[in-house]
Amino acid sequence: MHTKFRTFSAASMLLALVSALSACSTPKPLYQQEQFDASDSPYMHRFAAKAEPACEAARRALLSQGYIASSTKPDSVDGSKNFQPNNDSHAVIEIHVVCTTDGLKSNSSTAYVNAVQDRYALKKSNTSASVGLSVFGSLSLPIGSSDDSMVKVASETIPAGVFYQRFFALVDHYLKADAAQPADVAAAATPKEALPSMNDAVPPIGAAQTGDDSQKATSTK
Repeated sequence: MHTKFRTFSAASMLLALVSALSACSTPKPLYQQEQFDASDSPYMHRFAAKAEPACEAARRALLSQGYIASSTKPDSVDGSKNFQPNNDSHAVIEIHVVCTTDGLKSNSSTAYVNAVQDRYALKKSNTSASVGLSVFGSLSLPIGSSDDSMVKVASETIPAGVFYQRFFALVDHYLKADAAQPADVAAAATPKEALPSMNDAVPPIGAAQTGDDSQKATSTK
């Protein structure tokens, strides 16, 4: 009796252990990994500028790094860039930026950025040619052609990290550069004091002479 009880207890413990291990090894569903908390998101950044200048700086930041600005609006900008790691793979990074003003009377804005990386792989498919003969009918011969095409194999949002930090730093750089330009333009537009010219000391031809000049001319005669 005791032997049967011990066997049953050992089997129960083994079954519980297997269940626990399987539960630990099973990954959580993706929707459970999303955390919608109220803290600052790594995909957003606040700038000391309104929405339109912030998005313009974001557009310039993308263009400076070789991205193609496919869609540009006052409050949003899209960019894409192609990569070719090797002959059999291809990758595309697409960036979407949305700029929102923090308030009606606020001079600051918030930029939300999302970057997606799509990866493609070369898929080769051989097709054989069919030749029709009146005697033998239709024959499939191995003298076909090879049809190569890029097939999307993965698509993933670039996780938070250095990628977005570098982008926000570059946008902030262009915002500061734009803010410094009006002062430089104003300094350049300020009229400078005209330097005296040698022509100012020479009276115009045919100008009336003063009294002293007339007396000098008479005494000379």
